[in-house]
Amino acid sequence: MTRTILVVGELRGGQPSSATRELLGAASQIAAGGPVGITLLGAGATSAASACTGATVAYVNDSADYDAFRAEQWLAAIGAAMDALGPDTVLVSQDVSGRQIAPRLAHRRSTAAAMDCTQIADDEGVLRVTRPAYGGNALATYTFATAPAIVTVREKSFDANEAGSVPTDIVALPPPGPSRVQITKTERAAAEGLRLEDAPIVVSGGRGLGGPEGFEVLKQLVDVLGRDRATLGASRAAVDLGWCPPSIQVGLTGKVVAPNLYIAIGISGASQHMAGCAGSRAIVVINRDADANMLGFARYALIGDYRQIVPALVQALRGD
Repeated sequence: MTRTILVVGELRGGQPSSATRELLGAASQIAAGGPVGITLLGAGATSAASACTGATVAYVNDSADYDAFRAEQWLAAIGAAMDALGPDTVLVSQDVSGRQIAPRLAHRRSTAAAMDCTQIADDEGVLRVTRPAYGGNALATYTFATAPAIVTVREKSFDANEAGSVPTDIVALPPPGPSRVQITKTERAAAEGLRLEDAPIVVSGGRGLGGPEGFEVLKQLVDVLGRDRATLGASRAAVDLGWCPPSIQVGLTGKVVAPNLYIAIGISGASQHMAGCAGSRAIVVINRDADANMLGFARYALIGDYRQIVPALVQALRGD
């Protein structure tokens, strides 16, 4: 069965974000040859449409007033795209903007939204979506009794399309209307190296580090692994204690990551943290507590004091 799918895209640096490309990959899998539309809003949207592999039609507006996300303005534009395309499925990224868009859009369209999904499948014409439940300890699968089905997708759940067609039709969306939201100030968090969500390797620390100086030890491991492929993460406990900035928090209330390798150091493995890293391809745990919950998710575990283990790993990786 073919499906008509609308992807709610986002721009980063004038290009479709990595999450948007992954949504297009998901759409291509379930559309079965049906039309795939994408909305792009903000400066450079029209030119960015040429990089949307897998979409057949792009709904765009290049107004820079869309650059700052205001949900009510975006919802009006997305609604116009839905009226034009008539999708049976709408895919949205599970990020700050997506968490606002999906439920509001579902309410406006008298339908349902499934949030934070990691799997989407067409089962003989029935759309089935799966999301982690109970902090990642179980998986729940849902179907929809109403249409269109609105689904937010966790980043790194699907691969982006490497090849394929790009939109041949470009349709203009209306400019942004008035908004009740006024953005008075924007502060950009200082960041080093890779985005947490994009890093193939994440080295995370938790309360078990004993203090902020522990993150200096972890940075040595990140450096030897290579800043071009590794970055630093943290548990909420470490962030709440002020040992590191909120921008590197992994977990239910932080960032969701799915690296090739996740190294958890001094992290107990509470369900809220696992919700942010359970999709990692391999988890390595360094912890003094042999009964820590984190060990149940680990492919490999090193039991002991990280102050001895991490420097030894750094020396071994350097070939000292």
